[in-house]
Amino acid sequence: MKSRRIHITGASGAGVTTLGRALADTLALPHHDTDDYLWKPTTPPYRELRETNERLRLMQEMFLPRADWVLSGGLDGWGDAVVPCFDLVVFLRTPQDLRMRRLQAREARHFGADSIGPGGWRFDETESFLDWASHYEDGTREGRNLARHEAWLATLPCPVLRLDGSRPVAELVDEVLRKLQT
Repeated sequence: MKSRRIHITGASGAGVTTLGRALADTLALPHHDTDDYLWKPTTPPYRELRETNERLRLMQEMFLPRADWVLSGGLDGWGDAVVPCFDLVVFLRTPQDLRMRRLQAREARHFGADSIGPGGWRFDETESFLDWASHYEDGTREGRNLARHEAWLATLPCPVLRLDGSRPVAELVDEVLRKLQT
């Protein structure tokens, strides 16, 4: 049987992790997210990045050698060693206004609405993150952006499925399943 090593990527708030989890559940495959390898576990989270070689070592130990898995998240600038493993890459493109609403809601769920509001302990970090994420399309901030993503996608040796992340998750899962059957 052919392996199923699927990478789902897109901008922050595009629905990448949501689709990754749903697809992994549907296919009964393990799901991994790049944030779990990118960031050291800290309290509060997202404070300290792991070194690239450590990220890749952990991924190798946890799932890369296996025949089937779903990986969601960004590998931009550090994950090229993982690219040869992919059988399919799914690129989610989601309108900016929807992405920003999703990110605001996610921050409130993770840290509490009071924490991310004015005067909250997470307010400055949330505002900085949302500002960074809002510039994905125009590429005026360092890091992941649409132009870099498109350039990276153009180099991939596997098929790339482009989907609209504003569509219902069940529809997106069905499209990926259809692509895997071809």
